[in-house]
Amino acid sequence: MKYLPGAAGGTRVIPLLGVLLSGCSGLFHSTTPPAQTYYLRAPITSTAAPPAATPAGASVSLRVEPPIAGPGLDTARILLVQADHRMNFYAASRWPAPAPQLIEALVVETLRASGTWSSVQDATSAFPAQYLLQITMRRFDADYSGGALPEVHVVFDCTLGRREGHEVIASFVVQGTASAAADRMGDVVTAFEQATGAALTSLSQQAGEALRERAEHAAPSER
Repeated sequence: MKYLPGAAGGTRVIPLLGVLLSGCSGLFHSTTPPAQTYYLRAPITSTAAPPAATPAGASVSLRVEPPIAGPGLDTARILLVQADHRMNFYAASRWPAPAPQLIEALVVETLRASGTWSSVQDATSAFPAQYLLQITMRRFDADYSGGALPEVHVVFDCTLGRREGHEVIASFVVQGTASAAADRMGDVVTAFEQATGAALTSLSQQAGEALRERAEHAAPSER
């Protein structure tokens, strides 16, 4: 079955067959609702002080690599999980870009706002960076298996390393969970934003702490 947004932002469930038949009723006419595009905002973070062990004026640059998507996540469709391990998508609803691109943009924005790094670039940047961040998306879904209201789960595996020598500085997992207030797309997207914000805030904090620890123990020439 497909989940479709109903009137006044509500959500109704209709059989997939009904969607297919209505979509094929004519070559130039379809009763299928037009797709709605939803976006997420990066969490608001307070500016952090530069790493204590980094010499004044030193460049601490970071490049965020394209996130690796787990099975089923490399899509702009909004994923949901139902009972019995069934995977589905919200019909007529999507993100503005495939989920890995969406997360990459949010990670870059979050880390830039943290104040820990002198510069943060995405993978398309022509500028070299001292550090690299690789993210694997394990979960980015609305889970209905526990009841009528979905619970959004966001889980990322993260690896921070130095570009030179491909030295791994830290590996850690960040996650966020939020329950939708109602089974409506607006509330589901709000839960996605809350869960993603919690995961990104944790990512920023753990990456910053790993950098500070690395700077404290590094040789002067490596800082």
